[in-house]
Amino acid sequence: MDRNFARSLALVLRAEGLWSDNPADPGGATMKGVTLVNFRRYVKADATKADLRNITDDQVATVYRRFYWDAVAGAELPDGVDYAVFDFAVNSGPGRAAKYLQAACGASVVQDGRIGPATLAAVGAKPAGVLIDTICDARLKFLEPEP
Repeated sequence: MDRNFARSLALVLRAEGLWSDNPADPGGATMKGVTLVNFRRYVKADATKADLRNITDDQVATVYRRFYWDAVAGAELPDGVDYAVFDFAVNSGPGRAAKYLQAACGASVVQDGRIGPATLAAVGAKPAGVLIDTICDARLKFLEPEP
């Protein structure tokens, strides 16, 4: 299932912008969805904004794999579910994505934001299409502005 990382990353990157350094953005300097903080954490500890602006595709993949894909056990999830959860993690955080996956699995799964053996067993017991629909519907509801 880890074979889907490259394809999932390509799909996610279609929606990610290029350079941004808006002082009003709490993420700060960002390139291709990678913040300077995460670039320093996963790639180059002493990176500058100039280093971030020149981030390579391999470095982008390293950050996305470690910070998002691995955090949601993407390699362990069924085809399609892996992408839905990964994309959710990129845009709303890995913990939230994990909790929504756990909620989609049903009441027998603790929604602790960490995907472990119990969550993976519950995921395996549900049809992938049902999980994908449930996660995507919940995500859209989460993103709707409050009235």
